[in-house]
Amino acid sequence: MTDQSRTRLERVRASVGIASLALQQIEDDLRADDVDQEELAAILRELIEDTDPPGGFMAAVAQLLTAAARRAEQVEADRDGDASCPLHEAAALITDDAGQRLVWAARALHPQQGGV
Repeated sequence: MTDQSRTRLERVRASVGIASLALQQIEDDLRADDVDQEELAAILRELIEDTDPPGGFMAAVAQLLTAAARRAEQVEADRDGDASCPLHEAAALITDDAGQRLVWAARALHPQQGGV
């Protein structure tokens, strides 16, 4: 492994650590005794609405997996899709299935006019 690869991997590890801490904060908020239906719906909407980046957190994770899939397509030795196909499928599941289920859950908890 080159020094550049080590540095890249260290940046990824640090970023994953920051994301893990942020997710832990959200999880702690979800476990709070005073979270009602409306607030829970609002928290779910924050994961899927257009905030920053476009499309919300779930879309950002799907975009990350798609980028990994595209890179896997380029580096797979025999280009048979053993690595890239599951990554593309995971991105699609997050976008199509998980994202839509969050929308349904948020709407069931607290219907919102004209939005998610």
